[in-house]
Amino acid sequence: MARTDRLMRLMDALRRLPAPVTAERLADETGVSRRQLYRDIATLRAGGALIDGEAGVGYRLTEDPALPPQSFSQLEIEALVLAVGDLSRTGDAALEAAGRSALARIIATLADRQARQAMHTVLRSFRTPADREPPTVDMALLRQACWEELALNVRYRDLKGRVTEREVWPLGISYSDRALMVLVWCCLRQDWRVFHASGIETACLSGGSFRPRRVGLLREYAARFSGAGGDVKG
Repeated sequence: MARTDRLMRLMDALRRLPAPVTAERLADETGVSRRQLYRDIATLRAGGALIDGEAGVGYRLTEDPALPPQSFSQLEIEALVLAVGDLSRTGDAALEAAGRSALARIIATLADRQARQAMHTVLRSFRTPADREPPTVDMALLRQACWEELALNVRYRDLKGRVTEREVWPLGISYSDRALMVLVWCCLRQDWRVFHASGIETACLSGGSFRPRRVGLLREYAARFSGAGGDVKG
């Protein structure tokens, strides 16, 4: 693991876990040995992070200078907590974990009163999981391909059982109660297609890039299909 990523994970753990956090727990969370953890704690302290505690006692992040002070209204705090709690309905564990991590970073920068409000919000999401067939494709790969505008070779089985193999440019991912959909530009058909993520049997990077076409294609798609209900063939 790269040093920068390791230190970021350590800061995330210090923000997220109830203090004081033992060295053993922090080492498990960051995937390093205790000896390496102690070195990383020293590195963060040298960089200006105020971390109280010591080996055998536990650690507490008392101030995080990496983020500027933030202020939110009570309703904004409620909205953030509610939105992150609702991520469990996506069925994407990595996305849910990322939401919790981001929320922990935000709370770490709040004033004490607002941080207490975030810990005791009134609004909660207890909706049942979506009735959606889970995808077999690696969602992390789909996200990476969208973000970095990388072409994919996919094997896709449509709702009628027909299987095709094609190169696509992934543009976006959308969630609903019944389906997880992937909007792509199909290089074979030279047109937009909407795939059910559960129908993507295999996917791998083709080695091609479509940068900087993604934003333009999304705008064209929105303009063309906004009045047609978004119906695009899979």
